[in-house]
Amino acid sequence: MGYPRRLLSDGEVIEAEFRPHWSGIIREGLTILAGVVASAVAIWLEAPAWVPVVIAGLVLVLVIGGIVRWANTLHVVTNERLIYRAGLIAKQGTEIPLEVIQNVAFNQTFFERIFGTGDLMIESAGTHGQTRYKDIPKPEAVQSLIYKMRELRMRGDGSGVTDGSDDLSQLERLARLHDQGKLTDTEFESQKAKLLGGEL
Repeated sequence: MGYPRRLLSDGEVIEAEFRPHWSGIIREGLTILAGVVASAVAIWLEAPAWVPVVIAGLVLVLVIGGIVRWANTLHVVTNERLIYRAGLIAKQGTEIPLEVIQNVAFNQTFFERIFGTGDLMIESAGTHGQTRYKDIPKPEAVQSLIYKMRELRMRGDGSGVTDGSDDLSQLERLARLHDQGKLTDTEFESQKAKLLGGEL
């Protein structure tokens, strides 16, 4: 199930929406494979009928939590914010407005490069600080998308021209995010000072 469109603000558009990379549940996959092999061996050795049943139950207990977590974790990039949601019954999530993002870095080990996954580190102003997202598919492409959407957001349009009206539009957006509770007082003042050329 994707991100509920009813939770988007007016004019907000989803640019990317994805779950963690499948390598995040590779351990669960190997556990299932081991369970299938163990059950086949038990049947071949003519073990009691309850043995394969016990193996299947054990495998289910070991993998169900990880698979449910993976299936109910969602990353969303919109033209206004980054969204992270997780959980089936008890849900948790974070939202980072594009305006407060200062840096996006990605990290990949050798094997993560082979599988096309990695981690993203988002640095943002105010109380958000540093946020790490693990098992991101194609992290370099996601990093590029975030920078692109942030640049367009800061410009106010896609023209690449920044003038006084753009600054005014940006101030209005910051004020709206502050009023909606998506920016703290500290974040609002920091971004306003940065936009106006003042000291942070």
